[in-house]
Amino acid sequence: MTPSLPRLLQLASPALPVGAYTYSQGLEWAVESGRVNDQDSALAWIAALLEEGVGCFEGPLTAQLQRAWENSQHGEIARLNADFLASRESSELRAETVQMGYSLRRLLHELDDFAVPPAFDALAELSFPVGWALAAVVWKIPVADSLTAYLWSWCENQAMAALKAVPLGQTAGQRILLALGSRLPAVVERALALPEERWSNFAPGLALACSGHETQYTRLFRS
Repeated sequence: MTPSLPRLLQLASPALPVGAYTYSQGLEWAVESGRVNDQDSALAWIAALLEEGVGCFEGPLTAQLQRAWENSQHGEIARLNADFLASRESSELRAETVQMGYSLRRLLHELDDFAVPPAFDALAELSFPVGWALAAVVWKIPVADSLTAYLWSWCENQAMAALKAVPLGQTAGQRILLALGSRLPAVVERALALPEERWSNFAPGLALACSGHETQYTRLFRS
């Protein structure tokens, strides 16, 4: 075993103090509107976003960011960071990635033996994928493993949001994660091979859900 495996588990852990558990990315509004109301509808919502949204844009972008850090392509990193910030469909989604990026940057600065490059701090607003990709490079995590963990962490947060918002039982949450896990290898494989001209985060349902959440009367989550 190499040290990269424990570091991978650390990076993907819900214990990573970046505040991911406080966001639902529109799922809470989908529950409020009745579109998500049980295990099957929660799985359908999350799986669609994984395969047609996150896996087609955020996934390949995060992988490209890791390659850019590996090759010290600081201009490319700044471009991808700006593109990701501009792609957020609502003010809540944009605030989410900026807050998580800020928290991860602060954490990496405070860790022992973690060399933070000046280009990392040169970004005034840091999206979360930029920090994740840098951590993966410093900890020598292969890009396929890093992306799998990134998407798995997203799936886990969505499942936990469904457990709280619908609500669902713990067994239902595990069934959802089993189903998402079976789809994950294909999503990762496609994301790693997808050329940038085919990246797409076209998900009008997500945009409507996130916008609706901003004026939702009662909320557990910040997005």
